[in-house]
Amino acid sequence: MPWNEPGGNKDKDPWSNNKPSRGSSSDGIEDAIQKMNEKLGQLFGGRSSGGNGNGEQPSGQGPSLNKNVVIGIAAVAFLGWLTTGFYTVDSAERGVELRFGKYQRTTMPGLRWKLPYPIETLEKVDVDRSRTAKDARSVTHMLTKDENIISIAVNVQYNIKNPEDYLFNVELPDFEPDQRIATVYNVMRSAVREVVGRETMDSIIGADREKIAPEILQIMQRVLDDYESGVDVIKVNVTKAEAPDEVKDAFDDAIQAREDQNRYKNQAETYAKKVVPVARGKAARTIESATAYRSRLTSKAQGEASRFEQLATAYAKAPEVTRERLYLETMEEVLQRSSKVLIDSDSGNNMMYLPLDKLSGGTGASSADQGAVAAAVSAFDTMNNSTTKSTASSSVSSVRDATREGR
Repeated sequence: MPWNEPGGNKDKDPWSNNKPSRGSSSDGIEDAIQKMNEKLGQLFGGRSSGGNGNGEQPSGQGPSLNKNVVIGIAAVAFLGWLTTGFYTVDSAERGVELRFGKYQRTTMPGLRWKLPYPIETLEKVDVDRSRTAKDARSVTHMLTKDENIISIAVNVQYNIKNPEDYLFNVELPDFEPDQRIATVYNVMRSAVREVVGRETMDSIIGADREKIAPEILQIMQRVLDDYESGVDVIKVNVTKAEAPDEVKDAFDDAIQAREDQNRYKNQAETYAKKVVPVARGKAARTIESATAYRSRLTSKAQGEASRFEQLATAYAKAPEVTRERLYLETMEEVLQRSSKVLIDSDSGNNMMYLPLDKLSGGTGASSADQGAVAAAVSAFDTMNNSTTKSTASSSVSSVRDATREGR
């Protein structure tokens, strides 16, 4: 039946745009997107879109398919964005997390996570590294207490003890590349001027130079703590402290003279420490000798006095016996130091010549002992030739007197 007759097949109309539906490449793309959307929907707890199982979409499902595609892409992008929040902090660092520019927390070394940018940002601060602040010029000229100009050079070593304070609590100048170093530098200059301004030039150049660095460190740390800067000053080094070059020679001469004075003073003190103890020892020895001599003489005099008193008591009781004992003791004392000559009185030769000077000279006896012996011999000879007792007694007395003289 022709296509233009009633009941004819309209599909055979050559002028009609209605052509038989055939599979195309766009159908495969739509099927792949639909499957991906179904998997993403299952992953996020959603429901997969329905289909008739032959790859054809039900009527009214086109907009829903496009929406699922957008949701899937957004989910993947969101997951990728969240992964950008992971970061690592080294062992020598501390991480400072900021949320919209406001401090949140300080993190320790390790793998950490934060909300991704731009919600939270991260500042890493190296807390173990030793930093140095020093004058850009070699030396700085400052005025001392005694109104002298001194050239001084100082550098400071410091590190960070509080990253939060170090980043936020100090309003920093902007004339240096590193603003925080500029802050420490300005505090250092202020502390140096304070210390130099209350000391004289001689003390800074001379003996008190070693005391300057601890004072500068103490002042700097106090000021930085008042600022809550988070900076810990480790060491202050005074690398140079001397007079300006224009007057350096004169000050060097003055310093040399001061050193010579100290050297001579030390030499004098050393000599005094060596001589004074020796003199004190000699004085103590002389005093001890004098004390011993005095004690010896005193004891001897006391002994002689006691003996004389005892002798006087004995003499009062028995004069004859006492005189005889004294005579015998005297002769014993005299003769024990002299050469002895024995004479037999019974021989009758009263004119015997005895060479007493030769006999006694060989023994080294004294002239007093020789005289005492001669007197004793004469007394014995007189006693042998006498006939009365009174004559003998006077002879004994003469012998005793001669003996005393010999002693």
